[in-house]
Amino acid sequence: MTADLAALEAPYDRSGVTPGIVHIGVGGFHRAHQAVVIDDLLRRGGHRDWGISGVGLLPGDARMRDALAAQDNLYTLVIKHPDGTLEHRTVGSIVEYLLAPDDPEAVVERLADPATRIVSLTITEGGYNFDQVSGEFDTAHPAVVADAAPGAVPTTVFGYVVEALARRRERGIPPFTVMSCDNVQGNGEKARTVFSAFAGLRDAELADWIRTEVAFPNSMVDRITPVTTDADRELVRERIGVEDRWPVVAEPFFQWVLEDEFPLGRPEWADAGVQLVDDVEPYELMKLRLLNASHQAMAYFGYLAGHRYAHEATADPAIAALLRAYMESEATPTLRPVPGIDLDDYRATLLERFGNPAVRDTIARLCMESSDRIPKWLVPVIRERLAAGGDVRLSAAVVASWARYAEGVDEDGRPIDVNDRLAEVLVPRARSQRSDPLAFLRDPRLFGDLVDEPRFTEPYLDALDKLHTLGAAATLKRLVGE
Repeated sequence: MTADLAALEAPYDRSGVTPGIVHIGVGGFHRAHQAVVIDDLLRRGGHRDWGISGVGLLPGDARMRDALAAQDNLYTLVIKHPDGTLEHRTVGSIVEYLLAPDDPEAVVERLADPATRIVSLTITEGGYNFDQVSGEFDTAHPAVVADAAPGAVPTTVFGYVVEALARRRERGIPPFTVMSCDNVQGNGEKARTVFSAFAGLRDAELADWIRTEVAFPNSMVDRITPVTTDADRELVRERIGVEDRWPVVAEPFFQWVLEDEFPLGRPEWADAGVQLVDDVEPYELMKLRLLNASHQAMAYFGYLAGHRYAHEATADPAIAALLRAYMESEATPTLRPVPGIDLDDYRATLLERFGNPAVRDTIARLCMESSDRIPKWLVPVIRERLAAGGDVRLSAAVVASWARYAEGVDEDGRPIDVNDRLAEVLVPRARSQRSDPLAFLRDPRLFGDLVDEPRFTEPYLDALDKLHTLGAAATLKRLVGE
């Protein structure tokens, strides 16, 4: 017998919980991470003015609106341990969900409300709309141009946030803190750059005010959160006895490192396990270059070798050897000291996390939006290694595996769905590399001038040739000396 989630008793009295945080981009990760921290604090008592108002900007976010509306914004979080043990809880920290296309004015006014002290973001790496090489905001993007027009009704995150900040400035209300929680290096500083650049399209004085008066703390966030499947819904129904339209599943590991810059106040983050630090960068580089870049190292080789889940790929001795070697010999030398972290233990823990069979993280998810990921996570490792005179053989092979995957056909001739915002450019370019082996690298937005660097292109071309002639499994074995 199952119970509807909305009919169950909430984990605490939510009647007096009001929004102090507006979160833009309510997906699985937010609901397994930041929302859980606020839920922890609400369970401890107090913090009743730090509830979350969720905002969806896209028409497709109507699915999340409808799922949450049907169950009083409650949802089930399931933690899957490697041994098959499940932990579950009902999370109640999201107290409101607004779909921006339904009522743009309501979203702007929620952001402009003096009660809103933090606006947090999980809008994906590509959501910041900046050039991968120059780092500059793309002012020519059609949606940006439309939102910057006088009197425009916002459609982008830039339009909504900047309009709300403009209203607060006009009304004498101090600005909220913008807290990026995306996997972008220097995510707070990047957010400052892009939001002030957009504001400059409207009003130079407003842009200066945002640049100097709005807090943009940097953060590092980490918890593997695969896409919710129908099997997960069935698991919640059968094992937990709850009918949840959109539960969230995640691994046990949790980390959030955050710079403490919140002029209008903040929840007691540390009481829920958040690390408050003066400088996030060492932790951020550790995560981006070890965890995130290793996911990419696993993804394309893994898919081409026939694996469909991260735990299957990690169980492949050659892939595991590639990940260890990449992390130890190429990524770790580019890191700064990370206070309180044993990097040997961190690397070992990553392999354990990747190998968790209960999470069932898909290789397809790891292969998505590569054009937003490889330039931010792996290309910086390559550049720093080259500058230091170091070897980039493994990193070059990972880029080559992406180029081979982007051809859109696997080793048995079956189609690959290349899910990337630049797919219409990437796939034709990748398919031309059989006759022009460097074709994939000739995109300065993604690779800068790496196409002209022989210390990179030589191992890249060698790996690409082996992928074409020997296949992924044999190329992997040659790479790791098996």
